[in-house]
Amino acid sequence: MAKPDYTHRLERLLEISRKLNTSLVLESLLQTITEAASELVDCDDSSILTIDEETKSLHFIAGPWFELDLMKPFRVPLDSSVAGWVFTHAQPVVLQDAGQDARVFRAVDKALNFETGSIIAVPMIFKDQTMGVLEAVNKKGNLSYNNEDILILETLASQAAVALQNARLLEKTQEAYEQMIELDRMKTDFIAITSHELRTPLGLILGHATFLRETASDEQASQMDVILRSAMRLKEIVEEFSNVENFKSGMARLHLRPTNIQHFIQEVVDSFQEIAHQKDIALSYDVTRANLTVGLDAEKIGVALSNLIKNALTYTNTEGHVLVKAEAVRSSLWVSVSDDGIGIPAKDIKKIFERFYQVESHLTRRHGGMGLGLSIARNMAEMHDGRIWAESVDGHGSRLTFVLPIKR
Repeated sequence: MAKPDYTHRLERLLEISRKLNTSLVLESLLQTITEAASELVDCDDSSILTIDEETKSLHFIAGPWFELDLMKPFRVPLDSSVAGWVFTHAQPVVLQDAGQDARVFRAVDKALNFETGSIIAVPMIFKDQTMGVLEAVNKKGNLSYNNEDILILETLASQAAVALQNARLLEKTQEAYEQMIELDRMKTDFIAITSHELRTPLGLILGHATFLRETASDEQASQMDVILRSAMRLKEIVEEFSNVENFKSGMARLHLRPTNIQHFIQEVVDSFQEIAHQKDIALSYDVTRANLTVGLDAEKIGVALSNLIKNALTYTNTEGHVLVKAEAVRSSLWVSVSDDGIGIPAKDIKKIFERFYQVESHLTRRHGGMGLGLSIARNMAEMHDGRIWAESVDGHGSRLTFVLPIKR
């Protein structure tokens, strides 16, 4: 085979670069790089070694396809090999006559029935980190390696380092994704088990407490009221769990019905007037069109809107204001809940719709809740092909808005 000229070398390097940008199969890409190294340097064989963190030695990950299986078991020491020196010092090494050089790791030669006569090795570096070593052995025609050979190998080594780094990042991303999936599964299992196990004892508590309340004396009645209120709060939490579980498991289905938005908003707002009155908060609503009718699942959107109002009342101080506004904007229904409460810190605003997320620390927070209400609201909006977001200035209130497409 004729020695590759300079133009051919550049074309081959360009070809490798293009493949690097389009392929994520590391083994195939590294194999292509070693084949290109043998071709462009005009030598017998090339190989790539990387560090084994457990044994603190180098091992082969690419080389001649017909010998690679024999090469992989070998561990090349860092302190008594050419590749080890290159990896440790991050500098290239050229041995024009390696026949009797003690730095050559002969165990591989013996296993492959091969003799290393000359060798050139360069470090694979990515952002000042040595990723491995690219070696080329036995220059053909008993010729000597030159500076052009070193430059070619360093270019290929740089590409190999990028490929290794990309593969490691991809592996870490995959591991993180799998951990996220597992955590999400654990959350879902927790929700399902908790809601199921709480229903029966909670039903018994409510039933017996209601019966005892009817027969209790005046003194006992106030104590029974405390029990009933606490049990009802637990019931709300269980219902929140059930809403999340149904959405995650796909059990929830939409039942779209024509809904008068003004009547719908008024009904939901009225259900919170007593709570607002107890906190001395002015709760009002504004619907721009009295005859606006939209096809939606009123029960599910009622849950979403209730959670937004409940959130606003929770984080609005005494003598504050909460406004629910609904309007049609082109082909969408916009519903917002605004308050002049404590607001949401900028660092938390993108996370408040995540399940179990609490703006306040569990050790210091003053407000109750499981951190499910806004997550459920998001789920209900997304089931209608809608979206939801929050706007806030810390210390000056918030506005939470969901938009639903108006479907004919």
